[in-house]
Amino acid sequence: MKIAVTSASGKLGASIVKHLVSLIGKENVIGIARTVEKATYLGVEIRKGDYNSREDFNQALQGVDAVLLVSGMDEPQKRIDQHRNVIEAAKQNGVQKIVYTSIVGDEDKNAFSPIVQSNRQTEKDVQASGLQWVIGRNGIYIEPDLEYIDTYVKEGRIENCAGQGKCTYTSREELGFAYAKILTEDKHNGNIYNLVGEPVTQSELAENINKVYGTNLIYNSVTIENYAADRKAALGDFMGTVIAGIYEGIKSGANNVPSDYEKAAGRAPKSLFEMISDFKNNG
Repeated sequence: MKIAVTSASGKLGASIVKHLVSLIGKENVIGIARTVEKATYLGVEIRKGDYNSREDFNQALQGVDAVLLVSGMDEPQKRIDQHRNVIEAAKQNGVQKIVYTSIVGDEDKNAFSPIVQSNRQTEKDVQASGLQWVIGRNGIYIEPDLEYIDTYVKEGRIENCAGQGKCTYTSREELGFAYAKILTEDKHNGNIYNLVGEPVTQSELAENINKVYGTNLIYNSVTIENYAADRKAALGDFMGTVIAGIYEGIKSGANNVPSDYEKAAGRAPKSLFEMISDFKNNG
């Protein structure tokens, strides 16, 4: 069985490739990347695949039994057609199964909703493909918070607009493990899974970081408007709006969803403390 993973040069794609290799061997795993050279370190066959090029995927998916479609990073409306390039090429090549990495979130309540909407459209496209399918809805990654820890320490706090809302964080490592199982086990076919961990507040996030890193962070809640203005000033309008929308969603409960991780992965999700410790120890 040959399994291909798109966006293999990205952190999530690379994690999925690594876990697949451990399950089925590197000779059965194909990485697809827009820039081939960025993914060769993975030690598997790498094929070129730009989401904007249907022809790339017509070539890249030849001889493939299952494909993992990692959600693109372009503007929401562009993503839909980009993902369709992969889906249509999969159908043309006789691929039997497609797995899509979607996201948890509200479709119409905050500034992150347009991205959620585009993911939901691809979910529908995957379900209508005629292939065997599985959809994973990823929780928010813990890694960006941990990569930002020096700034948190300098400022002495984690500050955003999530308030007391709970977020079911996950990690790329946890997702890589789950998607490898989903790709290689037929019992998951036809399911939509929330691939998330335990629900925690931002205060609990700060406490867990403090336990692992020996820091003294506190959590400070600010208004949605002030946080959006701050993020736009730091990151530009598009990314600033997206980031603010994510935390607005946490505040309203959009990211406090039941977890299907154990059904997908065959084991319970790691705790927030474990994920933070793993990141500290392994980078």
